[in-house]
Amino acid sequence: MHPTISPPFPALIFLEISRVPVSMCSAGVLLFVIALWVAKADVAHARGLDKVVALNNLCFATPLAVFGALHLTAAQSLMTMVPSYMPWHLFWAYFFGVAMLAASLSMATKIQVRWSGLLFGIAMFLFVAMMDFPGVLSDLHNRIAWELMFRELSFGAGAWMLAAATMTGSEQQSKRKAFAALGCVIIGITTVLYGVENFLHPINVPAVPLEMVMPTWIPARPLIGYLTAVFLVIAGVGILSMKKARMAASYLGTWIVLLVLFVYGPILISALSNPNTGVKVEGINYFADTLLFAGTVLALASAMPQRD
Repeated sequence: MHPTISPPFPALIFLEISRVPVSMCSAGVLLFVIALWVAKADVAHARGLDKVVALNNLCFATPLAVFGALHLTAAQSLMTMVPSYMPWHLFWAYFFGVAMLAASLSMATKIQVRWSGLLFGIAMFLFVAMMDFPGVLSDLHNRIAWELMFRELSFGAGAWMLAAATMTGSEQQSKRKAFAALGCVIIGITTVLYGVENFLHPINVPAVPLEMVMPTWIPARPLIGYLTAVFLVIAGVGILSMKKARMAASYLGTWIVLLVLFVYGPILISALSNPNTGVKVEGINYFADTLLFAGTVLALASAMPQRD
């Protein structure tokens, strides 16, 4: 979800510069406010780290709105990501943008989350099968390709965890347990992998360690990287064990939220102050991607039984 934005015609440069970052930020802020309003009662009644877990829908819905707006305002650029064997490339770019906005609104308002979560998860797994997995096979030594594939897998699993959390009836318990077990496997493996990558690349942006390096003005960059690696590996093992999955996911999700606020937040502000549209979009993407990963981990915590 880190495309390079280039306007389809030189005459549209000004429109692209103004509308893409503005639309992404506007959609994100709007859905953030809606989700926060809906979640305020749950946050008020929760205790300890469960207050952060109660923000899982907010952390998931806000980035989806950001990416949905990106698809609608930069469809000409994003259509190139559609596999060549599929027809109507531009249609799919617009279609998925609308779908993400609809899923975002559903998750923010907690209306029909079972369906929006299931459908968004299916979409992510299809993306892995059609784009990410072939990309990995074409370059097995490319760490970024592996990280992107597991990122999409974890996003799909996180959406299914949001759906699983709505399965509250006694007749739904077996389905909820099955979804939760699948989520523990996918998200646990992803978390351990990212922990190892954070150890190997401690000055890259933390949590989801992609290409960007933390700016030099961020203090204690290696310390942030190594601490994040420790959180990821320990939490990943706890999630894979399933016995302490809720506790592990709650602590890890809280840590990633703090990273979003105090590392990715300043990076976002710096990017938005840059006149280059591509830099703005990249900063927004990294912020939203990491917030979505936090939402994924917190969604797993919400799907697990309280007793663990």
